[in-house]
Amino acid sequence: DGVKWPLDYLDRCYIPGDPDSTEDDVLYVQVGNGGPDHSYWGSPEAMTMPRPAYHIDASKPGCDVSMETAAAFAAGYMAFKDRDPTYAAGLLAKAKQLWKFAVAHPGLYSSSVTEAAGFYRSYNFTDEMCWGSMWLYKATGDDQYVTEARKWFDVTPDWGMSWDDKIVGCQLLMYNLTGDAAAKTAIEGTFNSWFPGGGIDYTPKGLAWRLQWGSLRYSSNMAMAALMAAQSGINVDAYRHWAMCQIHYALGDTGFSYVIGYGDQGYPLRPHHRSSSCPSAPAPCGSTMMMSKAPNPHTLYGALVGGPDGSDGYTDARDNYVNNEVACDYNAGFQTAIAGLLHLCLTNQHPEQSGDATCPYSSS
Repeated sequence: DGVKWPLDYLDRCYIPGDPDSTEDDVLYVQVGNGGPDHSYWGSPEAMTMPRPAYHIDASKPGCDVSMETAAAFAAGYMAFKDRDPTYAAGLLAKAKQLWKFAVAHPGLYSSSVTEAAGFYRSYNFTDEMCWGSMWLYKATGDDQYVTEARKWFDVTPDWGMSWDDKIVGCQLLMYNLTGDAAAKTAIEGTFNSWFPGGGIDYTPKGLAWRLQWGSLRYSSNMAMAALMAAQSGINVDAYRHWAMCQIHYALGDTGFSYVIGYGDQGYPLRPHHRSSSCPSAPAPCGSTMMMSKAPNPHTLYGALVGGPDGSDGYTDARDNYVNNEVACDYNAGFQTAIAGLLHLCLTNQHPEQSGDATCPYSSS
């Protein structure tokens, strides 16, 4: 159900047109306006302001979000093809149609939906064109998809995987599915740039620190990618060791856990999260709760907050949205990396079981 629920949401957002054409396709990509939504502090069920829905179509394209949605449908097809073939077939059909829509109508969604530009501006669509195409290739084996992916494949080191950057994801898929030497070289180039000495800053306690806003998002996502690269046989010991150190930092091995509800040396009590900060109804909630220094009344178990600054500094304040916000894309790669490390434990391949587990990680 945890996988099906967001797929059902995306399914309702997409209205395919004529299967032989993409001119009538419609994909809804945003609900609400960033300004009013961010100004509201309260539980979501109590929101009463207008929340308009925005879409892309052939005249207002957005191949970045179209390909991202096609990738989700293709991945969902593979997850459900054995347990619910009818549901899976519907996902695959929509993935194929959305892929055609994206190829036929390139463009940045945030240029078509200007209301998105202030908060979630897309800066490139080449990575999504490759990403969506590779997921369709993985789901179908149809060469037209990998042919399209190669047109957009990027060998440059990935700046940092996030909702707007899937370069390393496409590098991994390309190598896993084709065995291309260029893809392997690209993966190695990405992690050469992320490892100590490669150009990215590190905090004193060993976090690969890409950016102030959501620093743990980038390190966790890249840890996930490193574990996947190691699973494919690339620099296995080093990549697993580095990934473990990044995830263990988030879990609190250096003295503070950034995962809400986890850890015996402290974890965030005041995350920038509206519904968990509101007391149970009928008690009121509003801007006073956002500024309150009291812990959130509800514990948002398992949520990863944004993370520390470049000196390992962190303030657990509800109005500190830069370091203390939570988000779906903060947890996505983090939880996948946790699953990867658990798999290594269960198969006796975890760095701590092999004796190669010193953190902070050093490549020397």
